[in-house]
Amino acid sequence: MEKVRCNMTEFWKEHSKGATVEEMMLDSRAKELTEHELPEILSMLPSLEGRRVLELGAGIGRFTSHLLTKAAHVTAVDFMQSFVDKNRQNNGHHSNVSFVQADVTKLDIPQHSIDFIFSNWLLMYLSDEELKSFMKKMLNWLQPGAFLFFRESCNHRSGDCKRDFNPTCYRSEAQYTHLATSVHVEAPEGGQNFGFDIVFKRRVQTYVEMKNNPNQMCWLLQKLPRSSNSQNGFGTFQQFLDNQQYTRRGILRYEKMFGAGYVSTGGPSTTKEFVDLLNLKRGQKVLDVGCGIGGGDFYMAKMFGVEVLGLDLSDNMVDIAIERARAEKLPSVQFEVADATKRTFPEGSFDVIYSRDTILHIDDKVALFKRFHSWLKPGGQLLISDYCCGEKPWTPVFEAYVKQRGYILYTPSEYGKFIQEAGFCNVRVEDRTAQFIQVIQTELQRAEDIKEEFIQEFSEEDYSAIVNGWREKLDRSKSGDQRWGLFHATRN
Repeated sequence: MEKVRCNMTEFWKEHSKGATVEEMMLDSRAKELTEHELPEILSMLPSLEGRRVLELGAGIGRFTSHLLTKAAHVTAVDFMQSFVDKNRQNNGHHSNVSFVQADVTKLDIPQHSIDFIFSNWLLMYLSDEELKSFMKKMLNWLQPGAFLFFRESCNHRSGDCKRDFNPTCYRSEAQYTHLATSVHVEAPEGGQNFGFDIVFKRRVQTYVEMKNNPNQMCWLLQKLPRSSNSQNGFGTFQQFLDNQQYTRRGILRYEKMFGAGYVSTGGPSTTKEFVDLLNLKRGQKVLDVGCGIGGGDFYMAKMFGVEVLGLDLSDNMVDIAIERARAEKLPSVQFEVADATKRTFPEGSFDVIYSRDTILHIDDKVALFKRFHSWLKPGGQLLISDYCCGEKPWTPVFEAYVKQRGYILYTPSEYGKFIQEAGFCNVRVEDRTAQFIQVIQTELQRAEDIKEEFIQEFSEEDYSAIVNGWREKLDRSKSGDQRWGLFHATRN
């Protein structure tokens, strides 16, 4: 551990002599990059009004001056004295700032004393062991419900500055996500345990556009209670999705059934039918909640010239969507790993919110629909298809299925009332179960037609698992327990 710290000290002594922005960013285009990425990164942060902020790896104060204008107080910490001195010189005239020179692994902050931690290019200078322990420290420093934002270079270096030696750890996105979401703080007997949930994980577009570099990643995490009886033994719902229902192999099996690019009922045919209801216009902004692997988003962008932001809580889904986006060369479509129940957008950000067979995972649907209402422009449209249910009592088989999947289902008419309750008008509710049954039968027939190809690509076991799953879905729908709803509404 001491060797790691010594190496980092030597590295930064070499790159902090003049305390310039080029040294700090290790890039000759630092000023130009800052001009574009600074507003982009600041736009990702939650409200800092009245918050106590801890800024880690503050450097010469590139972000400090902006955080100070919003927060009640900022503690700006950096490893290198020359950077701290430059930051003090630039921002010391503010009364709501403290400057600290410290190695973050030795930093001591009172428990629950911080409302927001902002960290930019810091964690890659810690070893895996140091990072694990440091994540736990940050969790302790934050108030319950507070946020941690961090940004890192993943996979390989991004700056063009010459380095004689480079002790930086270029981790994968998956490593950071796993480290961040698996750490938790054990409470004293009878107390509450806490961990980090992902609000979003997204790329820095400035680096994609200016340097063709998709490896600059940002995470926003929230400190939330961890329950001992968490989702099927996983710490977070996101881990459950990626390790159980939506493994990479599982997603590709679904796609083989639904059609290239799709993991929702009817694939391209229902997408075309439902999107046509929206009368999309060129330049409109669409938010796709539960975007899966992005087939519907590519369709909307290509056919109608709209800009689409696809959100999905499954890392595996978004990874595949991003791979496909690169192949499609569609800059008007972006994806991020995000939890729609925690993500925030400014009022009136979108013309359309679109969601296919996703909200079945979400408990408080009214609260979510209220968020959607605020994110839409006046006159904006909401279009949702989702799994619904028949009136209770359900058959024991259906009860067990819903419990195993962790779904929260309502009848189509109850669902429509939730949308109305959230403030939407012109709410149209359609029970599309008959269409659902027809689509499943078509997909089963298609599975029969491509059986050899499917088995070759996956396995006989995979084929049986997916076909049996579809047959069970058909039985549940024919019994009246499982229903499928289509909902269309507008914001006044």
